[in-house]
Amino acid sequence: MQRVTEHTRHRPSNLVQRHHRQVTGFIVGLLLATGGVALAEEVFTPRHLTKLRSVLSAEISPDGQHVAYTLSVPRDPQVEDGPAHVELHVVDREANSRSFLSGDVSVSQVAWSSDSRTIYFVSKLNDDKHSSLYAVPADGGEPQRVLTHGSNLSGPALSPDGAQVAFLATEPVPQAEQDLKDKGFNQEIYEEDWRPTKVWIAPLDGSQAARPLDLPGSASDVQWNPQTRELAVVLAPTPLVDDSYMFRRVHVVDADTGRVVENIANPGKLGVVHWSPDGNRLAMISGEDIQDPAEGRLMVADVPGDGQLRDLMPDYEAHVSAFTWLDADKILWLADEGTGTVLGTMQVDGGGKEIWLEGKDPVLAGLSWSDDAEAAVMLGHTAQHPPEVFFHTPSQEAPQRLTDSNPWLSGLKFARQETITWNARDGLELQGVLVYPLNYREGRTYPLIMAVHGGPEAHISDGWVTSYGRPGQVGAARGFAVFYPNYRGSTGRGVEFSKMGQADAAGKEFDDIVDGIDALVEMGIADPDKVGITGGSYGGYASAWGSTYYSDRYAASVMFVGISDNVSKVGTTDIPEEMFLVHHLKRLWDDWDYFLERSPIYHIKKNQTPTLILHGKADPRVHPSQSLEFHRHLKTLGQAPVRLVLYPGEGHGNRRAASRLDYNLRMLRWFEHYLQGPGGEAPDFRIDYAPHLGDD
Repeated sequence: MQRVTEHTRHRPSNLVQRHHRQVTGFIVGLLLATGGVALAEEVFTPRHLTKLRSVLSAEISPDGQHVAYTLSVPRDPQVEDGPAHVELHVVDREANSRSFLSGDVSVSQVAWSSDSRTIYFVSKLNDDKHSSLYAVPADGGEPQRVLTHGSNLSGPALSPDGAQVAFLATEPVPQAEQDLKDKGFNQEIYEEDWRPTKVWIAPLDGSQAARPLDLPGSASDVQWNPQTRELAVVLAPTPLVDDSYMFRRVHVVDADTGRVVENIANPGKLGVVHWSPDGNRLAMISGEDIQDPAEGRLMVADVPGDGQLRDLMPDYEAHVSAFTWLDADKILWLADEGTGTVLGTMQVDGGGKEIWLEGKDPVLAGLSWSDDAEAAVMLGHTAQHPPEVFFHTPSQEAPQRLTDSNPWLSGLKFARQETITWNARDGLELQGVLVYPLNYREGRTYPLIMAVHGGPEAHISDGWVTSYGRPGQVGAARGFAVFYPNYRGSTGRGVEFSKMGQADAAGKEFDDIVDGIDALVEMGIADPDKVGITGGSYGGYASAWGSTYYSDRYAASVMFVGISDNVSKVGTTDIPEEMFLVHHLKRLWDDWDYFLERSPIYHIKKNQTPTLILHGKADPRVHPSQSLEFHRHLKTLGQAPVRLVLYPGEGHGNRRAASRLDYNLRMLRWFEHYLQGPGGEAPDFRIDYAPHLGDD
């Protein structure tokens, strides 16, 4: 194995330094790791996370010469709190990038005009009361508001002739109703007083008011047929999150009359939908069936036709994540395969499969194609940088990177990272991504953090794996091995693999994680007595399971927005149908014992693991009561330290800069205290933020 021999500023957080024994042990470990040599290169710290920029989307112009992209720019927590700003930038094929809209802005849904001269986007600027449609010249200039509405608009789609725009919005709140709300009559009628999202059509020149289409349900996507006056509209029965997860279906609609002329029977979860250039087909990414945990099958339907879809790659053990039409009979697609990605083409008759790119350098996402230039842009990330814009043509051997949003990353020391395979106890081969401790030395064992992804219908690719909630390079810089297991039920390996955890919550799927620990111990990397576990949502569920059922295997647990009681969880979540259809496959009243026995609270008396619990107080997915209940039982039992941290205003994950930094510092300190330090009583609940603010 490759040895890394340089190191620097590898230290615990400020509060942990107050514990003399921990500091002493930490320094000894540092000297061992570096051979006793003081080193100067800078390593990844929580402060770096607070300024990390990331490209969110990229759209290539029709002439293929420029790419408009949105850039997430986090707020500096020492200056202002809040979610990240989202800026608009444009980069050319020579990697020259210009900022078009920056600062205190939030830009989304970027699109080009057909002549490549105008960039459209959605934002709320100046005195806007609602999100509106804006346009800016491609060669620069002041953005001009094109269209506004009495409520937030989204999903704008220009008609083929550029004269009209279809968009999504709710009906504006009547003034009389708003007056009542202002007087305090603002009660909520749970899951009844929702307002469906409608499709509206308006002339782009503003000469007439927008007209709504009378369609059944709530819309989430609209696209013009490039050749006719028809629309592809995605509708769910209601605006409820559960319906948007499970019951979004595609309809072909006459744009002039609003009449539904055809229904496309996509069988389950739904991803992106695109018309073919000749307007005779609709392609989409769909679930294989209603019990498929994740959309990932590339399907095509004829229009007009019988509404039936055909899977172009039915046996492909991967998940298609994006696609675009190359011509009327050929599709360019991008798929998550294992811990990497594959870019390829396919004829609509299911033949002619051709691979353009495959691997993990970079891991690719998103896909935008320019017909004129026969070029594609995608987002790409690696172990050394988060998503950036990449450009590719069929003649290139590798995609070309166009943006460098964090040039300072080149000055940091990164730990080694690679994909690891192991066999579960039943023989199933599994994969995960391992970040070695910085300055890893073969023959020495290290404390290990198992970082478990949520879903479980998700996976970790062998690219950028560091964020406020994922220890990654920050953990590695502090002497931890960090492992991301893609346990059964994960995506990236086809439908059959993603269904392996169904009706077996916390069963073999979480056994897989423990088997991963054993594999790393056998490899001589991990110290079996110094293993921690963390994750959010379903990963938080795994963390709670690790501190109870599998408490003998974990010396520390950090649970984020996680599940502790499946009996109450299915009655307090906003996705009960998804929980039924793709997770448990049974109702609570059909098998009370199953829901109880697969709950960490059922195994609470096994707890010997110090547990840090963190949760957003406004979480609708996993109700904060899951953490309150777990904390109360652990605290009453009193067998191991426990702490609960609640984040006001945060939902199913933290969005604000301050709460993200706080989360990261608390997670790291908990693991340092119990896996590297003295252990015992919990560290002080106060955090000293000063060392993690200001210039590096």
